[in-house]
Amino acid sequence: MSGMIERMPGWPSTFPDLFGWLEAGLPGAHTVPGLHGIRIEETLTDGTYVLRAELPGIDPAKDVELTVTEGVLTLRAERTAQTTEKHHTEFRYGTFARSVRLPAGARGDDATADYKDGVLTITVPVPEAKSGTRTIPVRHG
Repeated sequence: MSGMIERMPGWPSTFPDLFGWLEAGLPGAHTVPGLHGIRIEETLTDGTYVLRAELPGIDPAKDVELTVTEGVLTLRAERTAQTTEKHHTEFRYGTFARSVRLPAGARGDDATADYKDGVLTITVPVPEAKSGTRTIPVRHG
């Protein structure tokens, strides 16, 4: 049951999604009005850091901004959508942001990003640090 929280029997259907509440943090604590969190999944395998972010309903060419500054990857997205029916119009909009610290040695300048089926996948190469012993010559003056 990794990463999943199930609704307890007998809880009303209006009970907020606990995972979403934890992801967003406590109301009023370190939040910016109108700014929403982004659910992400991170992996680091075989010298590659991969971040997957849920961003359904956006146009990645216009609505997504990715930056890397001093080892911190920042993802910002803005969603605007309008549904119009016979006697009803509904707007869904919001600004979403998430920042994560990249692993030591990550090459943010070589990052790539792909968007498919509402999921943004960011891939960053992380070369393995060379380990071993280095002999330091002692100069004699």
